[in-house]
Amino acid sequence: MTRLPPIHETAFKARALLVGERIDLRAWGAADTLSTNPLTVSVKGGGAATLHRYGVVVFFAVSAVDEVAFLAQLRPMVANAYETPVTEELEVRVEPGGREGVTGGVAYLPDAAVEQLQVIADILSKSTLLSLYEEKVARDFDGLEPLALRLDRTGRIPGRGKELLQKIGSMLLVEQRMVGRAEITEKPEVLWDNPTLEGLFARLEDEFEIGQRHAAIERKLNVISRTAHTLLELLGSKHSLRVEWYIVFLILFEILLTLYQLFFR
Repeated sequence: MTRLPPIHETAFKARALLVGERIDLRAWGAADTLSTNPLTVSVKGGGAATLHRYGVVVFFAVSAVDEVAFLAQLRPMVANAYETPVTEELEVRVEPGGREGVTGGVAYLPDAAVEQLQVIADILSKSTLLSLYEEKVARDFDGLEPLALRLDRTGRIPGRGKELLQKIGSMLLVEQRMVGRAEITEKPEVLWDNPTLEGLFARLEDEFEIGQRHAAIERKLNVISRTAHTLLELLGSKHSLRVEWYIVFLILFEILLTLYQLFFR
């Protein structure tokens, strides 16, 4: 889709905000739409924004006042809005006739075409999502040490089955959102129609370490999941052993009762 650049400034900021778990893009009107996949719209007061269904908005050359007004307009479409959005920023400079590149945390573009903005938005939106899950998974991962220490020192299994199941469910939810909704490791659709932007995408992906961060989260998720599964299996074995002892006691009681009836009645 070829359109006039929505931004005419030579230096501006790209700012991503993870505002909630999901944005209902179907509720957005088509009047100010510049492009789709991701949905890119013009912002009243100047600049542009991309909207991502997994809860991220990326602003380009939008003032703080216009950003607040846009978010207020968007709020009814956001499911489970976060009180404090996760943010990510990138300086963008336009140099007509220059080459695309990323140097010193600044993205250089020959022009601010919609397609180039969409590539930047894809990386920034994924980076904010990774930041959220990095913090969440880190908390759960740090929580493994006390469990392991207690098991090592006392030989007893800490926690209850319900708590462990909740932890497994939480990890599955993180994986589902990263892979299913955001498709962290997948390339954006805009690259299929604009293969010349592959270089810009690869450089931005390296700048924000998308692949490495995703792999680190997956490794931690695997450790947490294996630990929780192991503890659940141990709990199951412990309960099974307890039931077996109950059965043995019942059998002994029945034998004693039978003997009593035979010899004392």
